[in-house]
Amino acid sequence: MRLSNLSFAAGPEGLAAAVSRLEDALGTPFRDGGFHPSFGTRNNILPIQGHRYLEVVEVLEHPAAEKAVFGQAVRARTEMGGGWFAWVIEVDDMASVESRLGREAAHGSRQFPDGRRLEWEQIGVRGLMADPQLPFFVSWVSEPELRPSALPAADVEIVEIRLSGSSERVAEWLGTDLADTFDGVTLTFDAPHGMPGIEAVTFRCPQGIVTI
Repeated sequence: MRLSNLSFAAGPEGLAAAVSRLEDALGTPFRDGGFHPSFGTRNNILPIQGHRYLEVVEVLEHPAAEKAVFGQAVRARTEMGGGWFAWVIEVDDMASVESRLGREAAHGSRQFPDGRRLEWEQIGVRGLMADPQLPFFVSWVSEPELRPSALPAADVEIVEIRLSGSSERVAEWLGTDLADTFDGVTLTFDAPHGMPGIEAVTFRCPQGIVTI
């Protein structure tokens, strides 16, 4: 299991404003990632160090957004004001995650502005909606040259993810013991009885050490 990406939901002010906020904080521009046809969402992305990326996602006024769990989850976070939405774990063996969680993965895709399409399988967004400290899982279907890690990485590195919640609960969800770091990133848990979710993320970037 590897840390794939972090997702930030745009607030009521929209995608452009949310992207601008992160660009100002991190000192580097995002790019148009395209849209998710089956989810009713669109995003901007920033490839970063460690073969990871950041995503700012916005729900669209589209029928798919009403039906897709991911679209529903993004809309709910936006209506709460936006902010850090999810951390996402990449796995090679999706079948084992399906077996452990007792459900089937959903197919996901993102159509690039140039018409190409990136495809993957994902599972766990319902768990995220019920308990926002939990990550969801992805497994790439498309070839490596289409994945975000194939793009030039910005000089931005994730240092720490601070979560409100319980490391024991997350470890149970992951199906593995959880140390103070995950895939080289520090995980800090506090407020185990508060509102669960990502409280803040700390980066090393051209602006120095920045916490958002």
